[in-house]
Amino acid sequence: MKLRSRGAKLGWRMSCGALVLALGALCSVPASAQNDLAFARVKHLRRGVNLSNWYAQTDRDDYSPARLASYTTQADFQLVRDLGFDHVRLSINPEPLLADKQTGALDPAAMARLDGAVRGIVSVGLVVILDIHPEPGWSHDSTETEDGTERFFRFWKSFAQHFAGTDPEKVYFEVLNEPGRMDVYRWAGEQAKAIAVIRAEAPRHTIIATGAMFGSIDSLVATEPVRDENVIYTFHDYNPMEFTHQGAGFVMKELETLRDVPYPSSPENVAPLLAGQRDPDVRKGLAWYGQQRWDVSMMEKQIGVAVAWANERHVPLYCGEFGVFRHFAPAVDRARWIGDMRRTLEKDGIGWDIWDYKGWFGMVTVKDGVPVVDEGVAEALGVGKAGRSGR
Repeated sequence: MKLRSRGAKLGWRMSCGALVLALGALCSVPASAQNDLAFARVKHLRRGVNLSNWYAQTDRDDYSPARLASYTTQADFQLVRDLGFDHVRLSINPEPLLADKQTGALDPAAMARLDGAVRGIVSVGLVVILDIHPEPGWSHDSTETEDGTERFFRFWKSFAQHFAGTDPEKVYFEVLNEPGRMDVYRWAGEQAKAIAVIRAEAPRHTIIATGAMFGSIDSLVATEPVRDENVIYTFHDYNPMEFTHQGAGFVMKELETLRDVPYPSSPENVAPLLAGQRDPDVRKGLAWYGQQRWDVSMMEKQIGVAVAWANERHVPLYCGEFGVFRHFAPAVDRARWIGDMRRTLEKDGIGWDIWDYKGWFGMVTVKDGVPVVDEGVAEALGVGKAGRSGR
């Protein structure tokens, strides 16, 4: 997840069918029809959870050894495993790991701490995705300027080299979380080069790639696979934002005043909320949400577009993020949306990662230092007691 402007968000509601037709002949070289290793590796990513606000997105940019040692611990890894998850996606901000931003040299002490986290995760039987998840400023500099892009490649050379000795069955590399690049062509070229840099250092590790425009389904299906047989393709899905991000002004100001937005939606059940909204943009978005009658059938349609894309190109597909901001959504509806999304993904054979473990979208809350599982969310995800009972 990444903070975005309203302008960037508009693309999430646009169909890109025409864009696909226009770009199809010009994107990267199609992947081989034989991606057996990638299809075998994606089977290890069936049910996962994002470990956020730890090595990325920290409060007040606090990457101190004390906070890193205490925020997420071995007990958390074990709880995740005990609930029935098979992997985690570890968000990593590159900046605190760098000894030299220009050369990409890594800081030994910072990397030793990260190594310990990775070992701890793997030791309980979880696969870990090392998700490069920078703060907006670093991400912008790294994908919007020529010099910044070169620094990004140099970072990946050092980072992949550092982790090349880990077990490739248990440690995966994700090129970049939600690329902010709006130019599909340019991001395709940059991602292909980053994959080549990683592959030169870590020939056996699986790489996770995505589309431009914040990793949405629309951008993914406007992309062509790279010529590498060990790549999994990911997308993020928070549609519709009026429900999943209600009250989250840190993403779009138009969402900040939304409260108790229901799911599924209809013109009738959002009508009472429209009366309390003065901002015309807020009213427009909320009315749109009601008119769409958003329910599981809408999820099936949008994810079906990604499935068709992947099947046509014979590449494995994975959903790296989905979830609901927990502070203002009705708890029952939040669980219903999460359950509908999870079942839709699984019906199409897509592994997933819920956003997130104990952040603002968290499936656990911390009380007196102890993580408490949200049983409604756990049941919606089919983990915990629900998972053990076969639901």
